[in-house]
Amino acid sequence: MSNTHFGFKSVDESQKARRVRGVFDSVASRYDVMNDLMSMGLHRAWKAYTIAVANPRPGNSVLDIAGGTGDLAAAFHQKVGASGTVVHTDINEAMLRQGRDRLTDTGVMLPTALCDAETLPFATNTFDLVSVAFGLRNMTHKDRALAEMNRVLRPGGRLLVLEFSKVAKPLEKVYDWYSFKVLPKIGEWVAGDADSYRYLAESIRMHPDQDALKAMMKAAGFGHVDVHNLSAGIVALHVGIKC
Repeated sequence: MSNTHFGFKSVDESQKARRVRGVFDSVASRYDVMNDLMSMGLHRAWKAYTIAVANPRPGNSVLDIAGGTGDLAAAFHQKVGASGTVVHTDINEAMLRQGRDRLTDTGVMLPTALCDAETLPFATNTFDLVSVAFGLRNMTHKDRALAEMNRVLRPGGRLLVLEFSKVAKPLEKVYDWYSFKVLPKIGEWVAGDADSYRYLAESIRMHPDQDALKAMMKAAGFGHVDVHNLSAGIVALHVGIKC
């Protein structure tokens, strides 16, 4: 068996999905509150920018991977309208349930699927848009997941990957201080779980940077990949077009 990273730890590949599931089982009920606190509300702007770049049209079909509490799925639904389709998915049942309940509470009923991005249960050439926000870094085999996202897109379709990335060098020290000193304390205070938020900070450091992820997307079959740095590179939006 090969090893992979779980935060800064090296673990057997077969263990990573279970460990990640444990993290998100723990944080699911407070996930939205923690996102607001951790990012000082910026995650809403990052996601709004993603929707603007995606520019979904009425009638489009959209697959939202690692959709969690459903904020991107809800935004896509508003854009594609009744003639379009948005499929809300996550590998974590607790997160998916939170998202489904939240969407239902606002009167939005979307197809919902518990699935692994590395083996998507959808036909080839199905979707106009695929999105994954803050989920790719938790996947064990990112190359397989990206290849699957490419497979289910129609030719000319686009993949939007919104993810934490490599921050600009002048901000590295203060960003590290915030991530490893402040963030776990917020997690302990709000969610009663410092370790899960320490893992999230570590997982960001282990994720491929902007250029590495762009190369991975091209290797997965995307002919053109644009990179949009947001908030000095704290987050990057990668947009890949399927050939």
